[in-house]
Amino acid sequence: MNFSCEKYLLQNACATASRAAAGKSPIPALEGLLIQAGEDIRVTGYDLKKGIYTSLQADISEAGSVVVGARLFGEMMRRLPDGIVKVSCDVNNNVNVKCGKSEFNFMGISAQDYPEMPEVDALNSISLPRKILGEMINQTIFAVSDSDVRPIYTGTLFEVEGDELTLVSVDGYRLALRREKLEKAKMENCSFVVPGSALSDVERICSDSEDMAEISVGSKHISFSIGGTVVVSRRLEGEFLNYKKSIPDSFKYEVKVDRGEFMSTIDRVSLIVSEKNSSPVRMNIGDGSIHCLCVTPIGRAEDTCSCEGDGEGLEIGFNDRYLKDALKAAGEDELKVCLNSPSSPCIIRAADGGDSFTYMVLPVRLHA
Repeated sequence: MNFSCEKYLLQNACATASRAAAGKSPIPALEGLLIQAGEDIRVTGYDLKKGIYTSLQADISEAGSVVVGARLFGEMMRRLPDGIVKVSCDVNNNVNVKCGKSEFNFMGISAQDYPEMPEVDALNSISLPRKILGEMINQTIFAVSDSDVRPIYTGTLFEVEGDELTLVSVDGYRLALRREKLEKAKMENCSFVVPGSALSDVERICSDSEDMAEISVGSKHISFSIGGTVVVSRRLEGEFLNYKKSIPDSFKYEVKVDRGEFMSTIDRVSLIVSEKNSSPVRMNIGDGSIHCLCVTPIGRAEDTCSCEGDGEGLEIGFNDRYLKDALKAAGEDELKVCLNSPSSPCIIRAADGGDSFTYMVLPVRLHA
């Protein structure tokens, strides 16, 4: 194998593919990147659960393939001077890298030792702008569970109904929902769950571009094609929460708040909350104001946020982090906070009545 290309192109490709390389594995090849030289250069990372491969243009004088250590090769690319980098490999997997006056020689691993990535038997596909896909993931992924007790909740539900795509994440204490109209969809109504770890990589790869990203859905795997990069992930199996029945239909109290003011108020009163001194933020929702109070062994903090509407003195408590995550992800400056009782869920939506996002946060039981 022998090729040369711009260093920054190979550096970016390695950084992207390395996200799927295994940190530690009994199979040494999985800790590496598979570099293949054919019509172009393809760099692949794969940990048996998810895989990322990306392609780049290069001047290829000899086709071939080799596996290089992801960490070593990535650091090598980062530290080499800018310019044209030349990479070659002989039949014994001895790798040579040159750039400017710098040169490295090291042993690679045979490409035959690299496990084959699964092919996605694409039965259906969805196309939407990269920017929209990145936003949808960003506004829901924070509510993905990090507990393996219910593995299905460590992923996000993708649900297609007609021309609408809905993403839903839950972790037992909160729910995040984001909805978007689709222009192009080649699938019937369906749903599938994608692991949160794969979606984190997809979000990073999506840029603020109007170029289209394509989601291909197979029976066991999903692939996200974003420009010259493809992320392949297994589907999570299991029964996901029936979110439509979990979100209340009607509310006794509805108040409008300014997102920035509400978030700043919660941020200030939760300053005395820590892992050692946890305590809910206690809210008293009156006519035109929300009084927030927090008491821990450190001290006492209180503040007031203005609102439109009357909660008739409803007193309710929340985990400050869960509430701040929802407010941070909300895509509007004016929000509607909907409540029924001190023990029923709080629903946060756009104040103008739009349904593009919905956040549900369960309250914390308050003690006198």
